[in-house]
Amino acid sequence: MYLNHYTIGTYSPGAPYWQQLLWYFLGSPLVQSYWLPWSALKVWILRRFGATIGQQVRIKPGVRVKFPWRLTVGDFVWIGENAWLDNLVPIHLDSHVCVSQDVYLCTGNHDWQDSNFQLCPAPIHVQEGSWIAARSTIGPGVTVGRGAVLGLGSVTGRSLSPMTIYVGNPAQPVRARVMHYEEKQAATDNQQFSDATLSTAR
Repeated sequence: MYLNHYTIGTYSPGAPYWQQLLWYFLGSPLVQSYWLPWSALKVWILRRFGATIGQQVRIKPGVRVKFPWRLTVGDFVWIGENAWLDNLVPIHLDSHVCVSQDVYLCTGNHDWQDSNFQLCPAPIHVQEGSWIAARSTIGPGVTVGRGAVLGLGSVTGRSLSPMTIYVGNPAQPVRARVMHYEEKQAATDNQQFSDATLSTAR
């Protein structure tokens, strides 16, 4: 391996150099800051730098984002303390996703067979209702299926099936995720079902 021959090839950060510098010296420190704990302010800053972010998103102190212009976040998403969204290429977090403390989302890899250690970036997509537990790591090209759970400290370089709980390094499926709804929600669902049945009977 000859790192002195390394180049990024055709890869581009996706923004002009001045924007990268402004993010690095101003935007990123403000988003990471523990002195500015307000999620709304952090969301505003990320949007100003090109991120697409939905409503009621919670961003805790210490969160790092490589390139906000390559970040898409849905509604009601939680991003925990010191999470590291290393998005050389796009990271997409669907609505109702929880990314817990110290999670690392890594979109960049290298070709170990290439003597020049070629960069191999690939996007990450975390689908709706998924939970990435504290200190977990997700590698490039991974899609986390809808409602999946990646357990505490787990690591995956492969996509995860929907509504499945994974743990370990490398992460392995251990059981299906079964959702339990509150009695109030269940009563509402039952009432809606009854109303629909009566309507059909008429």
